[in-house]
Amino acid sequence: MTRLKLLVLVPLLTGCGIHAKNPRGDDNVSIQADENGHIAFNLPIAQGQVKIPTGMMEKSNFDIDGVKLMPGSKVNGFSLDAHHEAATVNMSFTAPAAPDQVRAYFVDQFRQKGVEAALSGDAVTGKSKDGSPFTIQVNPAPNGSQGKIVIQSKG
Repeated sequence: MTRLKLLVLVPLLTGCGIHAKNPRGDDNVSIQADENGHIAFNLPIAQGQVKIPTGMMEKSNFDIDGVKLMPGSKVNGFSLDAHHEAATVNMSFTAPAAPDQVRAYFVDQFRQKGVEAALSGDAVTGKSKDGSPFTIQVNPAPNGSQGKIVIQSKG
């Protein structure tokens, strides 16, 4: 799942402050992006930094098994760390509704898609259709909620 999306980023990164590296045969990959559009990456063949327009991050099309962020939500950061057939994705977002409403939205949407998900305190936990566990932590914020999604994939 995450490796395919990673391949989409490679053409965007070409020619943008990339430093060539000698491939070592490992598949360690890391990418970090913030709400200001700064992206740092370290791939087996290259490393570097690039700046994208801020709006690209806010309007990203993120989903888990077809479940998207609540309408009006904005992505404000993400990171990907992949190595040895495993990957962890962390994504932060803001939502325009209260935390209870955001959590209820996710649980309802996952159930509609046939994805295992349940409330666990101030989070939604579950497993994607490919068996990858995820947690969506949602807390109060001045204009609604702020959240963090963590997905762990084991190749």
